[in-house]
Amino acid sequence: MLRNIPPTSPKHSIFRVRHHLREVNKKAYDPEILAIGPYHHGNDKFRFMEEQKLRYLRQLLERTNEGSINSYMLALRKLEEQARNCYAEAFNSFQEDFLAMMLIDGCFIVEFFRKCINKKLRDRDKDDPIMHGCGIRTSIRRDLLLLENQLPLFVLSKLYDLTKGPNEIQEFSDVAATYFKFKPGTIGKSQGDHLLHLYHTWGTSGLPKTPSATELDCIPELVCIPAVSSATEIGRIPSATELDCIPELGRTPSATELRESGVSFRALQGGELSDIKFENGTLKIPVLYVEDSTESQFRNLIAYEQYRQSRGINYFTDYTAFMDCLINSSKGVKVLRRARIIKNYLGDDEVVAQMFNKIGDHVTVSDFYYSEVFTKVNAYYTEPWNIWVTILRTEYFNTPWIFLSGSAAGVLLLLTIAQTVFSILSYTKQS
Repeated sequence: MLRNIPPTSPKHSIFRVRHHLREVNKKAYDPEILAIGPYHHGNDKFRFMEEQKLRYLRQLLERTNEGSINSYMLALRKLEEQARNCYAEAFNSFQEDFLAMMLIDGCFIVEFFRKCINKKLRDRDKDDPIMHGCGIRTSIRRDLLLLENQLPLFVLSKLYDLTKGPNEIQEFSDVAATYFKFKPGTIGKSQGDHLLHLYHTWGTSGLPKTPSATELDCIPELVCIPAVSSATEIGRIPSATELDCIPELGRTPSATELRESGVSFRALQGGELSDIKFENGTLKIPVLYVEDSTESQFRNLIAYEQYRQSRGINYFTDYTAFMDCLINSSKGVKVLRRARIIKNYLGDDEVVAQMFNKIGDHVTVSDFYYSEVFTKVNAYYTEPWNIWVTILRTEYFNTPWIFLSGSAAGVLLLLTIAQTVFSILSYTKQS
């Protein structure tokens, strides 16, 4: 048994999602229709797409003319050991089976990208169910961004170069960027482990790559803020049971609490998800479009950040943790939706709230990217004036009737004062 243990490779980049993460939402990590790579290979659930893969490979060979399966297999054989080392879990497949899987899956991705960005190539086959079927391309796009559903990027790049036409001068990473609607040329040719890694890199380009000194101040040091319910609680130190804290994260006030204390919310158009700022009582957050595949995309990006072996800023992990702090219920989603920060295409605010409230289960947060924002928000929220505003709104003006009765009492008091002043002036004049 000891002799048969494979050596540890420092180059792992494609992982199986661990049990404790998978159990929270199994569907988020499993392919819907397309299996790529060894982890889900051979499952009968994906038989339809296996047939389409072979059809795409045949079309590719017919179009390139000079290309042949033997030449492609020879090129992949030289990459076999390097490719196997990319997977964290060892598997005992024969060489020819492993190479055939890489060839079929890799050529499908390369040809699929070509068709998606080239209308002439796409329209050449009117009977292609992938290009002309309803909803299939949407499911494929989702499945291509699963952590367990990856091929090494150098395999895809090699196959693209081998099958490149005379008018194709781009690198594979640029073709992939065009497909995923990112700007080509953002990253270099070799800067990526797989498609999910590329997507992560594009989504965080232009942001700092290592935590700064201020970002190393972790959230556990921040003050946890309980909701203030009465004037008698101002200045009182809350007990441990009253501290509504996320594990390993200090709690910032929710969106509803912040709004009641006078904080306004503003949507940033075209900003990065990690570009959140708090300035002059305004929390600025980039627009988030919540669709059917949003949770799966976030969960797999978070899983990649949790399992990757290089130390860096976990942008997507920290972003979802921040949103989880703001959203305690559907009311928090409603606040952000009315501010046009969240575009909810799922329809139900409660579904969005549950997504963010569960997405951080069993996820480790460290070197929190938003520690400075947390500090500013908590400082604003704990200002005495803002606390009194919160109490007035929650205790005395939480319904229209109380507000109207309070306003009427205020008007009556002003009229009484005015009457008293006029009586005094009249008496003085008569004297």
